[in-house]
Amino acid sequence: MKKQVLLGVLLVGANALSIGAQANSCAPGLTQDACQKAVDIYQYVAPQLGSAITGGNATLGQGGALGGLGHFSLGVRVNAVKGTLPQVNDPAARPVLTGARATAYPTKDAPVPMPTVDLALGIYRGFPLGLTNVGGLDLLVSASYIPKVNEEDVAIDPDNPLKFGYGFRISALQESLIVPGIAFTYLRRDLPVLSMTGTSSSSTFHISDLTEKTGAWRIVASKSLMLFGIAAGFGQDTYESSANADATIAGQTSPTISVAQKMTRTNMFTDLSFNFPVFKVIAEVGQVSGGNAPPP
Repeated sequence: MKKQVLLGVLLVGANALSIGAQANSCAPGLTQDACQKAVDIYQYVAPQLGSAITGGNATLGQGGALGGLGHFSLGVRVNAVKGTLPQVNDPAARPVLTGARATAYPTKDAPVPMPTVDLALGIYRGFPLGLTNVGGLDLLVSASYIPKVNEEDVAIDPDNPLKFGYGFRISALQESLIVPGIAFTYLRRDLPVLSMTGTSSSSTFHISDLTEKTGAWRIVASKSLMLFGIAAGFGQDTYESSANADATIAGQTSPTISVAQKMTRTNMFTDLSFNFPVFKVIAEVGQVSGGNAPPP
């Protein structure tokens, strides 16, 4: 029976998106500028949350399938996206009462953490082909802990910090002594319902009922080299989010509008494993790129 405990840390660099007036537009009026800035904050932060929950490899350090019934691996890791948050209290970016205006927000680097537990269960070994097996199948389950984030003027608060995900892995090659493991994985992970609040000296931006659903496919190759192991892969992430947005400025609250965003991004990563008798310690680094917010 093959049992593995995987302990890992993931750092993903997420290329930041620019903030600007987007297709989710607020009604003209005294509160339009504040309302529009609330929408722009949502469209800027939501993809970073998607990157944090999807991570890189579906199961750190692994390429091919586990080898059928009776085989499993359990992994504990922390995804951390090198993100940025808009500085909503910057004097040059504060909203005005004279209608919407284009604003270049300054931003500040802020890691977006996402602790996760991954479970892989062997279902089917696959059929023999030379020194390996082909067509193995694993069931993938994940549980993510979404902590509260409070970085100066921007706060993110989940209604329930724990969220489960699910997926599968199909092996093209099962790893053996001389054959690398190669597999395709697909994993669905969703965020809990979130609220985001941005506060400046004269206004408050509020995003409520934010939901985000993600889907991620990967092609991964791995090889264990006695004391060390390496895995690398690439794939694509899809984020679909929606929320309600409003803002208050000078005691006046804007109408609440519904906003939505769908984005597709490219994901690349490399894992380095340090092998011990019953567990592995794994470091992963990767990059998420591409994707555009809705055009004006």
